[in-house]
Amino acid sequence: PLEPQAPDIRQVSPQQAQRIYRVMTPLLRAMNQPKNPREVYIGIIDDPSINAANAGGGHFYVTTGLLQKASEDQLRGILAHEIAHDDLGHVAKLQTLGAGLGLGIVLLEQLLPGSSAVTPLAGNLIARGYSRTEEYAADRHGVTILQRAGYRKEVLIDALTWVGRASGGGGGGGFLSTHPATNDRIEELK
Repeated sequence: PLEPQAPDIRQVSPQQAQRIYRVMTPLLRAMNQPKNPREVYIGIIDDPSINAANAGGGHFYVTTGLLQKASEDQLRGILAHEIAHDDLGHVAKLQTLGAGLGLGIVLLEQLLPGSSAVTPLAGNLIARGYSRTEEYAADRHGVTILQRAGYRKEVLIDALTWVGRASGGGGGGGFLSTHPATNDRIEELK
């Protein structure tokens, strides 16, 4: 069999790594069951689509597409939603497919510049399996987490609006393929 290939780590610059740490840390502290960055793993998937996932137990995945295209607040909104799934005990049924894109997993704390602690895995990630009820609950709890961390609920609403626009309405893979219609979710939060 082929040896697993890590994604090109140059695609995740020290600035991007610091940015993930900076965005996630206050949200992790605002959870019902706060997490220390030392307990959180981030999988970075070499994929141009805008996507993120929670695998439970403090394991999160983000695509290079999300990192490259999202503003700080857009990233914060998307990650608040995924952190909310973790806090509420929702675990996506995640599959790694044998062929496809590189995936590197790194401890959040080790995303700081100069770190080379990446565990390579082969495959890309398919996230599915949240119910509509779980998605709405994660949106609401994501808002709670944002507010506890000192941000407005509009951070999540604006992030969902952006993802809807960037994904062309939500068909064909990416973040929205596993989530209810964006407009319904935004209305639910308003």
